[in-house]
Amino acid sequence: MFDGDKIKVAQGERSCDLLLNQSNRHGLIAGASGTGKTVTLKVLAEGFSQAGVPVFMADVKGDVTGMAEPGEATESVVKRAADLGAEGWQPKACPVHYWNMLEGQGIPCRITISEMGPDLLGRLLDLTDAQQGVLTIAFRVADDNQMLLIDLKDLRAMLTFLGDHAKEVDTTYGRVSSQSIGAIQRALLTLEDQGGNVFFGEPALNISDWMVTDANGEGLVNILDASKLMQSPRVYAIFLLWMLTELFETLPEVGDLDKPKFVFFFDEAHLLFDDMPKALTDKIVQTVKLIRSKGVGLYFITQSPSDIPDEVLAQLSNRIQHGLRAYTPAEQKAVKAAAQSFRENPAVDVVAALQEVGTGEALVSFLNADGQPEPVERAKVLPPECKMGAATDEVMTGVFQAQADLMGTYGTAVDRESAFEMIQAQSADAAIADNSEGATAEADAAAADKEAVKAAKEAAKEAAREAKEREREEKAQEKAAQKRADQMSKTVNSIIGQIGREAGRQLVRGLFGSLKR
Repeated sequence: MFDGDKIKVAQGERSCDLLLNQSNRHGLIAGASGTGKTVTLKVLAEGFSQAGVPVFMADVKGDVTGMAEPGEATESVVKRAADLGAEGWQPKACPVHYWNMLEGQGIPCRITISEMGPDLLGRLLDLTDAQQGVLTIAFRVADDNQMLLIDLKDLRAMLTFLGDHAKEVDTTYGRVSSQSIGAIQRALLTLEDQGGNVFFGEPALNISDWMVTDANGEGLVNILDASKLMQSPRVYAIFLLWMLTELFETLPEVGDLDKPKFVFFFDEAHLLFDDMPKALTDKIVQTVKLIRSKGVGLYFITQSPSDIPDEVLAQLSNRIQHGLRAYTPAEQKAVKAAAQSFRENPAVDVVAALQEVGTGEALVSFLNADGQPEPVERAKVLPPECKMGAATDEVMTGVFQAQADLMGTYGTAVDRESAFEMIQAQSADAAIADNSEGATAEADAAAADKEAVKAAKEAAKEAAREAKEREREEKAQEKAAQKRADQMSKTVNSIIGQIGREAGRQLVRGLFGSLKR
């Protein structure tokens, strides 16, 4: 619930308020299943929205759509709000846009292969180091020549070209093995089965379309339908990580603000770090540390703080810890570790409280005005003003109608000329050139035979001419060989040198290898 310069989240012995000017110090919402994380998420998200801060959140279970519908002012809900000091609480919806990476309702959310970059794509495909190296070469060849890889068929075409011209590519970029190319091609088939042919393409998402407010000055709540996407958890995690890098690479430095420019909720955050290579984890840590200065607040939602690496956890200053279950020694250790992360409050036995708090109750510690963690407070979370469950079909129909302009921008996939078409065209030109050269060589050979017969008849008289003719033939052959070599070099350079129709600017990659716009 937004109140001036803060969001009232919960009430214990004192009010637990998230200060807007401290909210880009990032945060954590943790707790076992069924303890109320989603409701807490909604309370925070609607508070940011009411403060004029756009947010992003994923709808993993299908109930986040309730942000678009006012809550129900039942007797119990009204009483809870009053008991928790939420003066002025009233049912209220948030402005919502609904996005979808896979085929289904919502605004299509696409990105291009070039924009994702080799690092994240290699992680998505679960490549070995050798295979990752070949993928990096494919991107490097495309980038050096300003050739955009838009969809999967573009990348397949580039990989096939590298395989066909491995020797020529090896001298400039390094060794390209057919085994690695084959492994990457097989991984692309798996990715296609998971929906890669749908979410890789154009029109590509422009992150600025998320960072808007409505006519009343309220921040847009961008909801990504992740219910089907969760069947491919690595796709989900890498796509959200790409969005994080896009924010990092796109937004300018702004320093400390009165309120964030954008807030990003990363639900099921443990998926991001499962089997994550250390090199990529280090980049995530660096991004979390630096993106605060871009005016972005990150909030990770997961079952246990132990799901998140310590280096990242150390950056999450605003914490809401719902109940934890401790049935095993490992879980008991996790409870103790979570308890130690809070600033001590003599009135609260944190270890015991973590196992006692019920649904809608949590241990809360936010930063104060001086940027210091407040002592932990056992508190009850306010009811959200939006609907706690999923929105009705009627409400969602209204949401879809209201986002008609964005559907006009993103609704229809565009398959313009790109690497696939250019490589095909250049290969066809090369084949025509080879046929023409072959016909010329046959004509030259026939002429040489004719001259040889004539020379034989003239015998000794034409001996000098015959020697001279042989010398001419040798030079012609050398010239033809050089012509073929020049033609091959020209063909190779023409293919990898053909630019996408975006020529005129240098393609630059950022921290994660994603393409800077």
